[in-house]
Amino acid sequence: MGEPINSFPSGLLPDETSPEWLNKGDNAWQLTAAAMVGLQSVPGLVILYGSMVKKKWAVNSAFMALYAFASVLLCWVMWAHQLSFGDKFTGIMGKPNVAVTQKYLLEKQYDKMIPVADYVFYQFAFAAITVILLGGSLLGRMNFYAWMLFVPLWLTFSYTVGAYTIWDKGFLSRHIIDFSGGYVIHLSSGVAGFTAAYWVGPRNPSDREHFPPNNIIHMMAGAGFLWMGWSGFNGGSPLAANEITALAVLNTHLCTATSLLVWMFFDLIFHSKSSVIGAVQGMMTGLVCITPAAGVVDTWAAMFMGVLAGSVPWYTMMILHKKSAFFQRVDDTLGVFHTHAVAGVLGGLSSGMFAKPNLIRKFYKTEHSESQQGPGLLYSIVNANEVVYAKDGFKQMGYQILGALFIAAWNVVVTSLICIFVSRIVDLKMHEDDLDIGDDAIHGEEAYALWGDGQRHPPLRSLTPKFPAFFRRV
Repeated sequence: MGEPINSFPSGLLPDETSPEWLNKGDNAWQLTAAAMVGLQSVPGLVILYGSMVKKKWAVNSAFMALYAFASVLLCWVMWAHQLSFGDKFTGIMGKPNVAVTQKYLLEKQYDKMIPVADYVFYQFAFAAITVILLGGSLLGRMNFYAWMLFVPLWLTFSYTVGAYTIWDKGFLSRHIIDFSGGYVIHLSSGVAGFTAAYWVGPRNPSDREHFPPNNIIHMMAGAGFLWMGWSGFNGGSPLAANEITALAVLNTHLCTATSLLVWMFFDLIFHSKSSVIGAVQGMMTGLVCITPAAGVVDTWAAMFMGVLAGSVPWYTMMILHKKSAFFQRVDDTLGVFHTHAVAGVLGGLSSGMFAKPNLIRKFYKTEHSESQQGPGLLYSIVNANEVVYAKDGFKQMGYQILGALFIAAWNVVVTSLICIFVSRIVDLKMHEDDLDIGDDAIHGEEAYALWGDGQRHPPLRSLTPKFPAFFRRV
């Protein structure tokens, strides 16, 4: 008899390295998505930070991002992944343990068709970019040695709590809609960055008054890595190559493009010029705003969220920030509070408003899940004839507000405690002389072979050879 029609090609048959539960398509997409998220940090934010700051801070700013990426990876596999996604220990944190053994990494990831190793790497990339985004508030003055201590401490005591509480087995995990990290990543980084900026203190007056980007073209290139990498950021959250993944990717780009254009529109109206830096900020707020809702809202809602993302953070950054003594007191170098905390809350509340019931069911309510998310308030009002359904919509908005308050409060308290602790070991802020000089004083290196922006003049080099010549004329 001939071969059955429904038989798989030999490349899809199970073998020792591809057990029956593993879906090669899902596995390939998840590894790709994780790599895309990693590229957002290295080289994305490395280039963006190194280009968006004053020339004398280019090396230090880029290196803060690179150091954090490497440091987080080691901490993640040694204890932080299990704190975030391990066995239940408390309502806000799992049991610390390693994530390096073959037995653990090659297991199936719950009800998904990928190995745990995929999930460990994907979630590491999320954790790394969160810490690096936070660092955007501290550029141009934080002591690098203080940063080296701050990164593992904040990852351990702040990020893991948010991840466990909202994404894994914490007390809010079955109620909050946070598709890909509007609260866990962006609200936490924005609030923690602003809090740390308060404790570290401001840049020197000349830097704070005049802080032009040293390379706008490179800045746009770094921003491009962020925008395109967000396909993996939001598209990887379903942990499968399915229809929710496709919707999440499309919604991500629609919201981002809308937000960028709206921000540019406001710049044109109020400043008569379309700022490139403003366009990058608008791009960022759109990416952040759609993140908690990417795969659970319709495309029209994603575009409407883009309008909100391009207007509300624009107002808080360009108008409210300049009028508020409180905002003026804290030197948030890149405005991370506005682009991430404000946009993250906006996205989280919009998720509670626009989440569509059938999409919520497809993403959250699997046969192995006890999740109770949704529906969005808008759909509960439209279906107001169903009393329980209407109540669920208002309840969901309540949980979205509760989640925002918890993440914000936890990050204010824990970030403050970490900064106080680190300050007892090393100074949080660089010495005044180093603030005047910049990269050359801190790393002994400069981004460009140009002079006159605070660098020390190079010492005169002796032309006397250090080693005697072997061949000399007699």
